Amino acid sequence: MNELIGVVDWSRAQFALTAMYHWLFVPLTIGLSLIVAIMESIYVRTGDTRWKGITKFWMTLFGINFACGVATGIILEFEFGTNWSNYSWFVGDIFGAPLAIEGLLAFFMEATFVAVMFFGWNKVSKKFHLASTWLTALGVSLSALWILVANAWMQYPAGCEFDPAQMRNVMTDFAAVALSPVAVNKFFHTVFSGWVLGAVFVVGVSSWLLLKKRNAEAARKSVVVASWVGLVGILATLYTGHGSAVEVSRHQPMKLAAMEGLYRGSCGQDLVAVGILKPEDKRTAEDPMLFSIDIPRGLSFLANSDFDSFVPGIDDLIEGRTITEQNDTVYGLSYAHKMALGASVRAALADYDAARLSGNTAAMNAAADSIQKNFRYFGYGYLSSPKAAVPNVDLTFYTFHIMVAAGGYLLLLFVVMLFVSLRRSDLLSNKWLCILGIISIAIVWICSQSGWIVAEVGRQPWVIQDLMPTTSAISGIREGSVQTTFWIFAILFTGLLIAEISIMIRYISATSKTDIQQPKK
Repeated sequence: MNELIGVVDWSRAQFALTAMYHWLFVPLTIGLSLIVAIMESIYVRTGDTRWKGITKFWMTLFGINFACGVATGIILEFEFGTNWSNYSWFVGDIFGAPLAIEGLLAFFMEATFVAVMFFGWNKVSKKFHLASTWLTALGVSLSALWILVANAWMQYPAGCEFDPAQMRNVMTDFAAVALSPVAVNKFFHTVFSGWVLGAVFVVGVSSWLLLKKRNAEAARKSVVVASWVGLVGILATLYTGHGSAVEVSRHQPMKLAAMEGLYRGSCGQDLVAVGILKPEDKRTAEDPMLFSIDIPRGLSFLANSDFDSFVPGIDDLIEGRTITEQNDTVYGLSYAHKMALGASVRAALADYDAARLSGNTAAMNAAADSIQKNFRYFGYGYLSSPKAAVPNVDLTFYTFHIMVAAGGYLLLLFVVMLFVSLRRSDLLSNKWLCILGIISIAIVWICSQSGWIVAEVGRQPWVIQDLMPTTSAISGIREGSVQTTFWIFAILFTGLLIAEISIMIRYISATSKTDIQQPKK
């Protein structure tokens, strides 16, 4: 058992390492691709060659980041087979479909048109080159779409049913998988947040140029475009974030409770705006917070669009406790009961297999009916205790609130940058405003990484919500093997990140000493 737990923990750590490094590159690719396309559109429409030079500058930075994102993404997909083979077998029919579409459609689309983007200047017409740039941006978003469809299915397994004859889930409705509300919200939230990150990156680099008094005019133009993209992006991110919270409350209430550090819920539940959790050994269900500033009834509205609705806490979910509109306390299925139902499904699977081997069709049908009746609780049968279904509350709580606070800051940043650039462009050269723009690069990445941690840590211990915990999804490999590859990947990815940052800094520094607005032929 200790060996199994070690393999699970190290495999989770390795996947988290790969995913977080990959996530450093993905949102910047999404955001920069849009900004570059907008800048080239301005060039084609106006015929002003200065915009061509600006477009080429940001396009090169996009290309550097794009290459690093591809490298980390390929390794991430291989880990499903090497470290999580039980998971891959259990859902390969469903999970593999969107990944295959991503590879066959989106990735080939990106690869084709990104070549025209970089090498097609003066070889194809302006409009064809512009179309290639926009198609690259579209391909980047389509690639994100299918990856996020696969991820959303893990968090809300729709459009499938379990086939006991194959001992795996099979897809029954592709549209339900691809267009589930979780997938739709997750896709738009991710893409819009990518716009925000790309915009902050452009604002930050432009602020450095203004601080150094290099290519000031190109920097000002870049700030205007990026600030508009960022403002639209952050407003859309906030809107889709609310939609995501609603979906989490419906399908992953334990994640929502962890995000708020809520152990005992109530009708008209307050929303924690700022708070500090008590140490776990001193935390009680009634008073888990050391300090907090709350928004009255905010969580009830966020989750259910109803200020008086009941929002369950961690202990409520474990106990199956809820409060009706009539203020009556009602107990439904507790986690202990769900564990018993999950165990009954496992027993029915054994009965089905035995009946199949003996050729007893009637017993097979009876076992299959029993499996389908309670299959939604199948994963609970693998939990060691109800508490095992609780994610890391501290990590989920703090990263969620860091993400929200950083999002509010970024909204103000774009408003200020737009106001200054449109009304008082000379203030863009203000030393402190430039420093603020540069620092914001770090803040937006912290915001982005925090959001990813909330999404993935908050759903633990589930690989597939309610159907498969991490302990059942693992490959039959040794702990030492995973440890070795973990450190190999840690060294490789860190080296890749250092190389990317170094290349970008050198390119920005060297190019800034020339006139960016005069494109090289």
